[in-house]
Amino acid sequence: MPEGHTLHRLARLHERRFAGSVVRVSSPQGRFADGAASVDGQVLERSEAHGKHLLHHYASGATVHVHLGLYGKFYDAELPMGEPIGQVRMRMVGGSGFGTDLRGPAACEVLTPPEVEALTDRLGADPLRGDADPARAFQRITRSRRAIGALLMDQSVIAGVGNVYRAEVLFRHEISPYRPGTSLEAALWQALWDDLVDLMPVGVATGRMHVVRPEHDHGEPSYAPDRPRTYVYRRAGAACRICGSTVLHAVMEGRNLFWCPGCQPD
Repeated sequence: MPEGHTLHRLARLHERRFAGSVVRVSSPQGRFADGAASVDGQVLERSEAHGKHLLHHYASGATVHVHLGLYGKFYDAELPMGEPIGQVRMRMVGGSGFGTDLRGPAACEVLTPPEVEALTDRLGADPLRGDADPARAFQRITRSRRAIGALLMDQSVIAGVGNVYRAEVLFRHEISPYRPGTSLEAALWQALWDDLVDLMPVGVATGRMHVVRPEHDHGEPSYAPDRPRTYVYRRAGAACRICGSTVLHAVMEGRNLFWCPGCQPD
């Protein structure tokens, strides 16, 4: 599932290509036909992301909410666009010479302002947003005995962090993913939050999650040819880049977890 930086990157791209002009919206697949018709021909005022949620705000007050889920993706093209390929839930065509097709999202719906407020109210602090409140996230963490590895993935606590950032930021701060939230000190939380605030914008700018410090960015290649190196993510069974311990894997609340028992002791 795309992490928060992907949605913020998309929001910025759509802001640049579509905001401020009339947008033609359709649903070639038909599943979003009524929603598309309700915003078709309107001016897209702005585009933003909150965690893993993309929001297109139209002049009428309506907002198109997209959650990509596991399989959703936008496919961009210069105009004129060809015939839709596959199951296109939403097609957007703007006045800047670009269009985009959305396929396979978990959600694509039109929300009213109160519904948008309800959505964002239930999301946690987003490290990529200037209005984020890390103190609120810390309160939720320290009131829970759930493992910090689970809490970082809880979108009602921190919005936008996924499996890669979860594994890597815990490694960078030598925190066991099994450590209870109640045991996390304020100074350590602030350092972890500040690191996310530094790391995630790099993902927005480059489209890649760069998490390994320059002095460690050597040796065994990444888990995939088109990905930067990681410390522990998808490196189960390999030697830790720092201490040489074997990187471990487990499943925590249904998601794959990677950590180094040497650098992140219980």
